[in-house]
Amino acid sequence: MRMVLLGAPGSGKGTQGEKLVAHYGIPKISTGDALRAAVAAGTELGRKAKATMDAGQLVADDIVIGIVEERLAQDDARKGFILDGFPRNTAQAQVLDAMLQRLGQPAVDKAVHLAVADEEIIKRLLDRAQKEGRADDKEDVIRRRIDIYNAETHPLLDYYRAQNKVVTVDGVGELDTVFDRIVKALG
Repeated sequence: MRMVLLGAPGSGKGTQGEKLVAHYGIPKISTGDALRAAVAAGTELGRKAKATMDAGQLVADDIVIGIVEERLAQDDARKGFILDGFPRNTAQAQVLDAMLQRLGQPAVDKAVHLAVADEEIIKRLLDRAQKEGRADDKEDVIRRRIDIYNAETHPLLDYYRAQNKVVTVDGVGELDTVFDRIVKALG
């Protein structure tokens, strides 16, 4: 199974992605986690990404694409993967398609869309900010991230719909309930 998780920041992609890892036995590749780890480690990539992330903006494509390609080339990703945070626009989806072909891997099977209303997203992320102390989870930054998602990432649904790969799941509810919806939708 090769899947892309789509949904606004705070829609539950990370949490559900971890549950899908356990269920399918394939790695989850989260560009957000990789970038936050680079920031925490103080790497060159992390320093470049930090100011952009703190402002609630998206990190440059070349940095994100490099992280993804490096990870997809590893042996454990050959049998399948779950992408969280990439692709985030149609151009990146086209790059991903070419990348998989270049790596000798099959195309993406499914694009799982976790549908959650904007106001629920804001509530979730403000709650997470309090619990985890994340600098990128301030209300104005959250709203900017949602706007960017709606403008740039949401069109990915059309891209994957044209390939009959979109599975839309209600992302509101108990974690296990949402997970069951995803697994059922994937068949």
